[in-house]
Amino acid sequence: MSDNVVIPLHAAAATVSLLLGAYNLLRRTRGDRAHRLAGRVWVAAMYVTVLTSFAIRSLDPGHFSWIHGLSAFTFCTLSIALWAALTHRVRIHRQFMTGSYLGLLGAFVGAVVVPVRDIPQWIVHRPVELALGFLACLAVAGIVIAAGQRGNYDQAKVERVRQ
Repeated sequence: MSDNVVIPLHAAAATVSLLLGAYNLLRRTRGDRAHRLAGRVWVAAMYVTVLTSFAIRSLDPGHFSWIHGLSAFTFCTLSIALWAALTHRVRIHRQFMTGSYLGLLGAFVGAVVVPVRDIPQWIVHRPVELALGFLACLAVAGIVIAAGQRGNYDQAKVERVRQ
């Protein structure tokens, strides 16, 4: 795949991850349907972000860079967090998910503040495409959040009827 496909896919998956990760970390309620749905999509988007990063080699053309080491590390922390959730190890799950999200935030800052990176260049040279891409990511995150909340509403309604 060429960079003109991989980099936007990588950026879109990372943006959806930023949005859904913030949603799940800032919510008070944990473990409900909304948390699990947003979490599943977040994990999938994070894996897409990590895996597509290995196809991006523009820092050291044709070779892996130190950033790919961080991607491998994130793949491991994300996998441990997923395993912890599936085996009901809540404390480990929380710690590794929070750490993975903070790493994502750090990567985002690195992608935005370095002027020669793609995002600052897109702001200057392709602002409409960048804005449309962000709105699409916002829509995906909004749909996931709304679907999760709808399920919680339906679940609460069923529980009230049972009582």
